[in-house]
Amino acid sequence: MRIPARLLALVLIGFAAVSVGFASAYNAHPKLVVVIVIDQFRGDYLERYRDQFPEGGFRLLLDHGANFTDCNYDYANTRTAPGHATLFTGAYSNGHGIAANEWWDPKLKKMVTSVEDAETKLVGISGGKPGASPHNLLADTLGDELKLATQGQSRVFSISLKDRAAVLPGGFAADGAYWIDAKSGAWITSTYYRPDLPKWAQDFNAADRAAKYWDREWKDANGTLLRSTAHRKSRDGSEAGFYEVVGSTPFANEYEFEFAKELIVYEKLGEDKATDLLAISLSANDILGHQVGPDSPDMAAMALALDHELADFFNFLGHQIGLADLWIALSADHGISALPDAAKKLRIPAANLDAGKIEAEINASLNSKFSPGHNATYIKFDYPVAWLNEDAFAAPHVKEHDAEVATGEAMKQSGLRDYFTKSQLAHGEVPDTDLGRKYLHSYTPEGSWYVMGVPAPYTVGSPRGTDHASPYTYDTHVPLAFYGLPFRAGTYRTHAEPTDLAVTLASLLGINAPTHAVGRVLTEALTPAHAEGGAH
Repeated sequence: MRIPARLLALVLIGFAAVSVGFASAYNAHPKLVVVIVIDQFRGDYLERYRDQFPEGGFRLLLDHGANFTDCNYDYANTRTAPGHATLFTGAYSNGHGIAANEWWDPKLKKMVTSVEDAETKLVGISGGKPGASPHNLLADTLGDELKLATQGQSRVFSISLKDRAAVLPGGFAADGAYWIDAKSGAWITSTYYRPDLPKWAQDFNAADRAAKYWDREWKDANGTLLRSTAHRKSRDGSEAGFYEVVGSTPFANEYEFEFAKELIVYEKLGEDKATDLLAISLSANDILGHQVGPDSPDMAAMALALDHELADFFNFLGHQIGLADLWIALSADHGISALPDAAKKLRIPAANLDAGKIEAEINASLNSKFSPGHNATYIKFDYPVAWLNEDAFAAPHVKEHDAEVATGEAMKQSGLRDYFTKSQLAHGEVPDTDLGRKYLHSYTPEGSWYVMGVPAPYTVGSPRGTDHASPYTYDTHVPLAFYGLPFRAGTYRTHAEPTDLAVTLASLLGINAPTHAVGRVLTEALTPAHAEGGAH
């Protein structure tokens, strides 16, 4: 369903008649803010497919909203967890602390994810598995400041297929964060938020709403079969789950929007005296993109399918909330490299490396240097970052600085262009260059010792497909667009950063920006609060 042109015209006329000076979280103007994050959606996609988008989906933001075409992350660690934390804290990793999807925990002596929390349990599935929480965040979020400003009256929710993409946007004070069980597709949460699922979510799962997305064919506009969600086996011989099979198709986005609609209705978002916030992170683009790269016909078809699903969701919001009482923001957590094979065909240097082999090479080098004849595991490698096991270095009495430098030099021998150590970053010892600043912004005091490698452009750490995690524009360039009463429609080519999203929304809502925010208010895209008064 598309938003009728007549309805849109009436909404826009209504916008012109209302002064934006009355916008305030305290009196529910707007009633609801929806922030949509598309996991792995490059900034050039909106221009690439713009002529193929009909009215109602992306075009609602492109034609009737404020669209920033030069929005780039100013850090190097372009991963999912840091990206989502940055968008909602208005800070980079040196402010919010989330530098990767996972890291080595020196106390637990193992790799841990950015949100796993052994003090909590998963809710919605049996088994008592450890849950997730925002306990690793070192800064608060837009939602936290909204809750504080309204003494808890505002409702804040976030959803995604991935736990980290649901937990980090919601922040500490979220009323709920929901993600899926990878095997079944059932929606789950953590005891951090509540002891059990709300009845509406229980009913959603009980109705097995995930089942209708199995055994379907995904075809492009020409009727060409792109993928099937028929049941199949994984590489290890086990039955492939919902995340693996359905997750790489547009049906996964459709499923998320279906759950989001239920949440809005049953949690009564937009119906109280303070502004509510809903964050939706769409994971399907990322799951598919790693496999086929940004230039595949499959990715084009995914963008067009998402456009249709956005139009349907915006139409729902128009009827449920009213577009005049709604603000929408759109961005992404990172981009993606071209397939190295595709880049090489154009004589651009590129490579698929094998992170597992590099890890073995680095460990072999460190064993040769510090413990000949003894096979110690000194590092875990998540390309392009090495996480050091401090205990392994303690045995040969190697201090942090020496351990990190030795690891960095071994990384260069294995194909990395350069490196920055945790010690360097902690003391601000980086070159006074754009690249140096990006790595300084990637610093976190959390986790073990580590070394951040500088990869060569279009060189990824997986032996097939492609990846993100570099400081280069194909990974840092993302969309940033806003729709709603305060925003002056247009295309803006002034520089913007994802940190500006939370700061701009906070300013317009009349609340404090998140604690560690470094973004700016995007004033060039804002309608003057008292335009009817003439020039001043």
